[in-house]
Amino acid sequence: MPSFNTFKPCFFLLGVLAMPMVWAQTPATNVASSAACPALLNHTFPRLQDEKPQSLCQYSGKVILVVNTASYCGFTSQYKGLEALHSKFKDKGLVVLGFPSNDFAQEKSSNQDIAEFCENTFGVKFPMFTKTSVTGEAAAPFFKQLAKEPGQRPKWNFYKYLIGRDGRLIDSYNSMTSPENKGLTQAIEKSLGQKAS
Repeated sequence: MPSFNTFKPCFFLLGVLAMPMVWAQTPATNVASSAACPALLNHTFPRLQDEKPQSLCQYSGKVILVVNTASYCGFTSQYKGLEALHSKFKDKGLVVLGFPSNDFAQEKSSNQDIAEFCENTFGVKFPMFTKTSVTGEAAAPFFKQLAKEPGQRPKWNFYKYLIGRDGRLIDSYNSMTSPENKGLTQAIEKSLGQKAS
């Protein structure tokens, strides 16, 4: 009668043959989800309030206004206008995304302090993420991509990037461009009228 050792390779082979069936499903899912998510949005950031990872892919098909923010800046009052913009157009497909940054040495020390400041001072409801580097070598890959597209990196706080429903950068706006700026508002309205490709 054959010993157990004789059958060991068979058991091992059966195990190996069975395993790819499980593995094969995972990459297929990832390929499908990454194909549906534009390359520019294929990034994950911790949410400001609880630091839970959030994929920017969830905003695919929306018009996105990305803003690097700060609590102690001359432009900090733009939070009010950004929230008004978000509130006015969110049902039509706009989302404002705030990225606090201390790159210009004007941000609070902790994410919790930033979250409380934004909510209590300006009633910010649009999505905010934890402190992020937005310029230079240490910049998050998302911001490096944004800077590469128009060739502009944030020169100061409250720099803005407008991304269309197709996940492509439409334009960038300097800190002096307020959320109420007619050109910015018109660009947002035009983008909202376009269907995602």
